[in-house]
Amino acid sequence: MSFVLGIVIGITVGLSLIVAFVRSENARSKRRSELATTIAAFARMTVEDSRRILAPEYYPSWVVFSQRQKLTWLNVQLTKIWPYINEAASELIKSSMEPVLEQYKPIILSSLKFKKFTLGTVAPQFTGISIIEDRGDGITLELEMQWDGNPSIILDIVTRLGVGLPVQVKNIGFTGVFRLIFKPLVDEFPCFGAISYSLREKRKLDFTLKVIGGDIKTIPGLSDAIEGTIRDAIEDSITWPVRKVVPILPGDYSDLELKPVGILEVKLVQAKELTNKDIIGKSDPFAVLYIRPLPDRMKTSKVVNNQLNPIWNEHFEFIVEDESTQHLVVKVYDDEGIQQSELIGCAQIQLKHLEPGKVKDVWLPLVKDLEVQRDNKNRGQVHLELLYCPFGMKNGFTNPFASNFSMTSLEKVLKNGAEGKEAVENGTKVEQKKREVIIRGVLSVTVVSAEDLPPADLMGKADPYVVLIMKKTETKNKTRVVNDSLNPVWNQTFDIVVEDGLHDMLILEVWDHDTFGKDYMGRCILTLTRVILEGEYKDSFQLDGAKSGILTLNLKWTPQPIYRDS
Repeated sequence: MSFVLGIVIGITVGLSLIVAFVRSENARSKRRSELATTIAAFARMTVEDSRRILAPEYYPSWVVFSQRQKLTWLNVQLTKIWPYINEAASELIKSSMEPVLEQYKPIILSSLKFKKFTLGTVAPQFTGISIIEDRGDGITLELEMQWDGNPSIILDIVTRLGVGLPVQVKNIGFTGVFRLIFKPLVDEFPCFGAISYSLREKRKLDFTLKVIGGDIKTIPGLSDAIEGTIRDAIEDSITWPVRKVVPILPGDYSDLELKPVGILEVKLVQAKELTNKDIIGKSDPFAVLYIRPLPDRMKTSKVVNNQLNPIWNEHFEFIVEDESTQHLVVKVYDDEGIQQSELIGCAQIQLKHLEPGKVKDVWLPLVKDLEVQRDNKNRGQVHLELLYCPFGMKNGFTNPFASNFSMTSLEKVLKNGAEGKEAVENGTKVEQKKREVIIRGVLSVTVVSAEDLPPADLMGKADPYVVLIMKKTETKNKTRVVNDSLNPVWNQTFDIVVEDGLHDMLILEVWDHDTFGKDYMGRCILTLTRVILEGEYKDSFQLDGAKSGILTLNLKWTPQPIYRDS
């Protein structure tokens, strides 16, 4: 009996040990699997991830997860040799910057030069360096730099009235990223043919202006004009994609110079809800557009008087040199006549967000400052239509703004007569302006339906209809009235002969029909560029000037037959 009991106890203990061992191994296996998952997650972790996990006071300074490296050693050496760099570089910068300042000189000045220029005793500090891949034919370094310097810079300016003023530039604070490109790589020492340098990114540029022995504010607009001149000169003389090429070895390095890569077609359509800058009446808005702030590349729209919802419908063309980094800037001003115009707001859009050959329709909110955006005040919106056309673009795309697009025989004759010839006026040769391209056709507009229109009567309903207006010719068409509906369906088609498709607009106004009149409910404004490019499309549009409402349309473009020379 004791023998049997011993066997039972032994089997029980054995089974218990086996079960415990299996459970232990399963737990260990699970822990190893979880640990492997954790290690894999750490391997994928970025600097931003680690900073979210660890508070700033616990984040170790020695942890580095990127290619960016510290440059303490460089800063130590730079501080030692800075007095010599100051002597050598000050005169070079002065002589190279004076022509640039003269180019950007504001109209209120007759002369703008340096009276004194030294970089001071405080050396800049490099806070990081990274290497950018360059397809093997060059080496690109990006250096982060910070400089709170004490330079001695005095501008010698002379106003149009003949008043000379020495203006001191003080309290300079700068943070940015410089790009150095060593290209091409060669088998001769120092192993690269040239160095290109550029300001890749300007993160901060602060400075103050002071008239020596006086107050700069005594001349209205002078401080803003000089400050804008300095910023524009830096922006366009050295900011990427502009670059300076320094040959190291003899050779032709013209391929490293800045070159146009495409054309940006911009249609300034309209703006809405602009801030009123006038005490009496409303602002008189106009817009300034540019990619680079060169005086001959900046475009200015016409002034629309006494209007906070202006319609411009103006077309501009800009040269693009680097679509991956450049952006279009729009600044809307209030025209003050002989006084300096007042900025209402500004906006920008990066060109890398545009799909080549495809029209992009955007509303951009206006802000006070493009670099420091701290206020949330509503300054209005600006409506743009953008089309980026790279040089050599294929796939059957045709730029409708090109000078030879859809041109009749008569237009060709007129164009040839206007281009390549010079007219004589008062004994002086005058170059003729380029003739605008005219595209004629039939626009078929189907007003399909509307949704969620705002109530217009006491019963919470409306009797809506749509008025179609061509802006240039003021041609009008009207749909039927749909009674007692906030979601009307019309499905009415109108064929409109258009004489100038690229420069006309379609305005659709929604009205509520009343027995004794009519009530305005909202509108949408469309250019014809998209339908000319695509031929036909259907889309829904938000009503402007209404609390709610969407209008659905189908648009089709039929070009007028083109008669060509036999």
